[in-house]
Amino acid sequence: MSSAEVRSLERPADRLRRRRVANRAMELLAWLAAATAVAILAIVVFSVAKQGASALNFDFLTKTQVPFAPPNVHQGLANAFVGTLVIVGIATALALPVGILIAIYVNEFARPPVRYGIGLVIDILAGVPAIVIGFFVFGLIVVAHGQSGWAGGFALAVLMLPLVSRTTIEVLALVPNSLREAALGVGAPRWRATLGIVLPQTIGGVLTGATLAVARVAGETAPLLFTSSLVTNNIDWNPSHPLQTVPVAIFELSESPDPADHARAWAAAFVLLIFILFASLTARWLATRSRRKLGRAAG
Repeated sequence: MSSAEVRSLERPADRLRRRRVANRAMELLAWLAAATAVAILAIVVFSVAKQGASALNFDFLTKTQVPFAPPNVHQGLANAFVGTLVIVGIATALALPVGILIAIYVNEFARPPVRYGIGLVIDILAGVPAIVIGFFVFGLIVVAHGQSGWAGGFALAVLMLPLVSRTTIEVLALVPNSLREAALGVGAPRWRATLGIVLPQTIGGVLTGATLAVARVAGETAPLLFTSSLVTNNIDWNPSHPLQTVPVAIFELSESPDPADHARAWAAAFVLLIFILFASLTARWLATRSRRKLGRAAG
């Protein structure tokens, strides 16, 4: 056997060996990237918890701030937690039905050019900075009617809307066409087939989008500085009044010269991180459940 023939037999083995080495190297890089992301998250959570540990107690969740209080007086951010609950609830109530209706129209009824145009608008709206939304709502509502929980909720709803719409559109596109055809084949009108057959298959995905949207806006500060920041330290459930929120409270406490206020800001940040963590885990669970349900429907 000539040397040329020997080299020709060795080339496939060499190429296979190089491919294996390249594959292992890329797997290692991917593993290192994932480990880096996890490490950064762990460092952030640990640092925030460590800085705010001295202020984390039951009083922090049940009491409010006391201006010019002596050091031995226990204070908390109960008004901020209540305000965040009210404003985020208003935003969810406004954004969720509108986002779902937009998604139903785009995916089930709109013509392709209209579908493309609305999808482009949704993507552009998703990229608008939060401070621009806050300034827009300030000029639209606050200038004429003053700051309030309603204005803050509307600003956060604008931020939530594209995420809810886009998530629902993607989930509706996963519903098998056979379900639509079966409903239409037995004489059901298009709207009834959509509401009675298609939409129930996507409940998990819709809730996933809503949960992610809530986690997205729960930490927004800029829109609320324009719409609901002139607040008192009292617990207030009335959305007609400006309501304190956790992100704005963190911003204000971080500007204070008092170290105790800094500790409360870190504690509030830790509570916000825990909320976002649980919201993200809930969203992943709902997404997994929705995919399994759609898979069974397709089968």
